[in-house]
Amino acid sequence: MSLTALRARLAEIADLDAAIRLAGWDQQVFMPADGAESRAHLLATLQGLRHERFASDELGEWLEAAEAEAGDELDRDVVRIARRDYDKQRQVPTALAAELARAAAEGQAAWLAAREAGDAAGFLPALRHNVELAREYAACFPEAAHPYDHLLDDYDPGLTTAAVQATFDRLREAIPPLVERGVARPAPDVGPPFPVEAQKAAVAALLHRLGVDEQGWRVDESAHPFTSWLGTADTRITTRYDEGDLHAVLAAVHEFGHGLYERAVDPALRRTNLGTGTSMSIHESQSKLWENHVGRSRGFAGLLAAALTDGGAGRVDPDGLSAYLRMVRRGVIRVNADEVTYPLHIVLRFELERALFDGALDPGDLPGAFADGLRELVGVEPANANEGVLQDIHWAAGAFGYFPSYALGCVIAAQLW
Repeated sequence: MSLTALRARLAEIADLDAAIRLAGWDQQVFMPADGAESRAHLLATLQGLRHERFASDELGEWLEAAEAEAGDELDRDVVRIARRDYDKQRQVPTALAAELARAAAEGQAAWLAAREAGDAAGFLPALRHNVELAREYAACFPEAAHPYDHLLDDYDPGLTTAAVQATFDRLREAIPPLVERGVARPAPDVGPPFPVEAQKAAVAALLHRLGVDEQGWRVDESAHPFTSWLGTADTRITTRYDEGDLHAVLAAVHEFGHGLYERAVDPALRRTNLGTGTSMSIHESQSKLWENHVGRSRGFAGLLAAALTDGGAGRVDPDGLSAYLRMVRRGVIRVNADEVTYPLHIVLRFELERALFDGALDPGDLPGAFADGLRELVGVEPANANEGVLQDIHWAAGAFGYFPSYALGCVIAAQLW
């Protein structure tokens, strides 16, 4: 009986999570700019309701009883994960959970406005507030060895600052020589501009070939590419276009990988706490596998060349395009980075986040520290705020602790491939 009640509550929470994702997707894709304030309140309300339903006394009672009655392996896993998440939620006040959601929505609006103005100063108040809230959240877990640990744990359960540091120290040492070898290669014969309309046609054609259909998927544009899954038959991905590169195509393939992973979940797990990816590092391994190992392959280059040609780009040489897709170059933008330099962009963000939460870095100093780190790790200088601290949406959304999953996903994807 308690297990039945627990499963029913977890189904409600899964529905609330989908509603939160839907509101977030709309905010980035369709919502008019003036809707930011009301959307922030809506998301705060939804997150507050979710927290109350999850951290309630009755759910704790059901859990205790269900731990004794859970029979098969699936039920035991449902109860085990529910216990893990319940114990964590109980340490966080509902008011803080709601405020984190509200500040994330307002932060994204401030980020968009700052990007349009090219002015990091306009974003700093929202950034500072998000950091302060994240520090308050981290303080809810005094047992952690490092304040950053439970931020990592939100995206990769059990991951610690020390574990990430050990892995990233190895990447910091091993990657620069590979970059030096890569940038010394001759430039490919194929390069920009790539007409945006041709890219749009290519994205549509390639995603269709991969199985994306209008009945179960949406493909839109947003300031920062992302995926939102609202159910096993409702997957929404976005990309952004620039004639100066083919990032839109690789981003679409990357986001397809996220969507495909979620759509592969066993139908028996729908509306349970097991009905989504196991961790963000594994999630990113699936998207990075498609982006790096499929999307940059010679076979895919042939398909892309034909799709670009059919879309009006003129004749595109497949071999030259393959060399372009695999070219190593130092660049300022993380999402446009090649597969060799990309992890260095993530190491930088990890080191900045760690410094923010151990008190070594003030949010007001983040723009300068970001530029310094980009210069040291990647060997490039951001020309403006949009190439520096404003290039990612994650800090605007309060998603501290997410970045390491990208580099870990790259490592896992390479091992899987």
